[in-house]
Amino acid sequence: MLGMTLDEIRAETDTYNLPPFNAREIALWINRRGANSFDEMTNISKKTRSILSENYDIGKFPPAKVTVSSDGTKKYLYPTTNARYIETAYIPEKKRHTLCVSSQVGCKLGCLFCMTARQGYQGNLSSGEIINQIVSLPEREKITNIVFMGMGEPFDNTDEVLKALEILTADYGLAISPRKITVSTVGLIPGMKKFLEQSKCQLAISLHSPFDHERSTLMPVENVYPIKKVIEVIRQYPFEKQRRLSFEYILFEGLNDSAAHVKELARLLNGLRCRINLMKYHTIPGTPLKETRDSAVQKFREKLDNKGITTTIRASRGEDILAACGLLSTKSLIEENTIQPDK
Repeated sequence: MLGMTLDEIRAETDTYNLPPFNAREIALWINRRGANSFDEMTNISKKTRSILSENYDIGKFPPAKVTVSSDGTKKYLYPTTNARYIETAYIPEKKRHTLCVSSQVGCKLGCLFCMTARQGYQGNLSSGEIINQIVSLPEREKITNIVFMGMGEPFDNTDEVLKALEILTADYGLAISPRKITVSTVGLIPGMKKFLEQSKCQLAISLHSPFDHERSTLMPVENVYPIKKVIEVIRQYPFEKQRRLSFEYILFEGLNDSAAHVKELARLLNGLRCRINLMKYHTIPGTPLKETRDSAVQKFREKLDNKGITTTIRASRGEDILAACGLLSTKSLIEENTIQPDK
């Protein structure tokens, strides 16, 4: 039942002619109160609990492995039904504790800088599998922010992601403020539009270059949904104080870190209420991309600030435990001889 909306739970309880109020109580027990069995739902009759136990599972399952970084970051590894893995990263800081969740097993979009792409696409996660990454964690009560920036492209799995977002933000679910949840996309326009119309959560766009020919080399999706078209669509929706728009920008030495890139970014984003999050590239095998020096990242930020673009630098976390997306799960698959390592 984990991952069911209130309406879906109500439809199931109606099947057994259970009292109408049971649906909401079941949802609260599963999502908010941390129940791992129906027997724990003490304000529901024994008869109802018996019916539920005979016909349903809660649907929670623990991670198979956890690795801990010297900086406190934790990478959790969850097994999937097709002998693959998904990753969830817990990132504690002084005032916020962020959980980075996955939405797919692998990914089909083939971004040059992403290790998840090496696994290929293995399937979509259900809303229950998405939410399980949150409710099954020992740090569940500490989490302040959730980002859909793990394995997979959220808007290649739009319906299940939207269902998960409803449950995460609903009063019958985890009741997390939409302002505390960010969904990151490479710019799949159909799913992005559906998200902007049905959800109030924050949006992040993987940009990485303002030049279409360069971005298409890094991200093949540019050939289908050009970044200029993505931004044209975004301009049709209001972004006010309640909803933040950000652009993710990984810096690669000698590729996308020039003054010309700053100028074009300022032109491309002109008039948008947004921010740019700069990130250092973490080297992965088999690509020509190079890591940018810290000093170059800082200078790039200063140039963007001078253009009036609010810019932040995302601190690198968990490098000693392969916290960058896809690295740990790929390593586990190689160790099990499920996939071949890059030569």
